[in-house]
Amino acid sequence: MNTKEAGIEGENTAVKYLKKSGYKILERNFSVKTGEIDIIAQDKNYIVFVEVKARESLKFGSPIESVTRQKVRSIVRTAQCYLRRKNMNNAYCRFDVIEVLRGEVNHVKNAFEMSSGY
Repeated sequence: MNTKEAGIEGENTAVKYLKKSGYKILERNFSVKTGEIDIIAQDKNYIVFVEVKARESLKFGSPIESVTRQKVRSIVRTAQCYLRRKNMNNAYCRFDVIEVLRGEVNHVKNAFEMSSGY
């Protein structure tokens, strides 16, 4: 399985996990000039922006370690675009990372904050 296929499979696993956990999936692969967000979901009163990182081994570190400061900045800016487009500027939001390692899900809630993107 190549990297792209592993990423798609990881995102599909994350979506199944989120739905099973009661989340409503609003968007997948939301993309604008500033970047892309893998999954945008609703968890009760929160809009949740989810970065999915999938790996088959720990050879290059844990999946969450690949969420760099630059990636966080991109996700935050893209989330701001989404909120503006949807007229949701006052929405409660959260940034989560879902690690998928060999098919096992680790959901890291509040992995970073809006202010950490700058």
